[in-house]
Amino acid sequence: MTEVTPWSEVFELARPATIETIYMVLVSTLIGVLGGLPLGVWLHLTSPAGLSPMPVLHRIISAVVDVVRSVPFVVLLVVVASLSRLLVGSAIGSTATIVPLSIAAIPFFARLASNALREVDSTVVEAAVTTGAGKPRIVWTVLLSEARSALVSAVGVTMLALIGYAAMAGAIGGGGLGSMAIQNGYYAYDDRVLYTSVVLLGVLAWGMQLLTDWVTKLVDRRRSLANV
Repeated sequence: MTEVTPWSEVFELARPATIETIYMVLVSTLIGVLGGLPLGVWLHLTSPAGLSPMPVLHRIISAVVDVVRSVPFVVLLVVVASLSRLLVGSAIGSTATIVPLSIAAIPFFARLASNALREVDSTVVEAAVTTGAGKPRIVWTVLLSEARSALVSAVGVTMLALIGYAAMAGAIGGGGLGSMAIQNGYYAYDDRVLYTSVVLLGVLAWGMQLLTDWVTKLVDRRRSLANV
């Protein structure tokens, strides 16, 4: 019969594992937003209804984004292992996992950002065009400004997806709560460690969702006051 891990040891395992998970998610989310937002803007601008319609280029970029998004994350982990080793010197561990997480996050957020920009009222954009505003100014002061609530929500959705991806990375030594659940819980036949990891992942996702909802409401409130 497998000996149950004392709660004190479970907490000792959980503390660094939780910190590692938060570290992986936050850094990869930041990279995903920095890379995905310009890509999402470009997707919107080159669409048939965009300010710079380029149907062929739009279809090519859109296809690349959709192909990368469709790759299962476990497969992506294996495919980019060599790249992780080249960039950070290792293919395992929390820092190495940020590489595939970021690659997954960029097209994921890009598609969400493109959809958010598409929902901006076309009459607002047309009004900016008639005033003679340039495209960079329209993107910054109209499109991104009008879509900021949706973009904040998109960041939240991306973070939640990355929590799941980070947990999957634990299957091949990615670190964090996923590694704790699989290596110290499932493989060690320790239900206490396993279920603690699952609960912490749920609490982490719940907390990030609450934070995103609060920021979204704050942005909406400031926008409403600005329009008064």
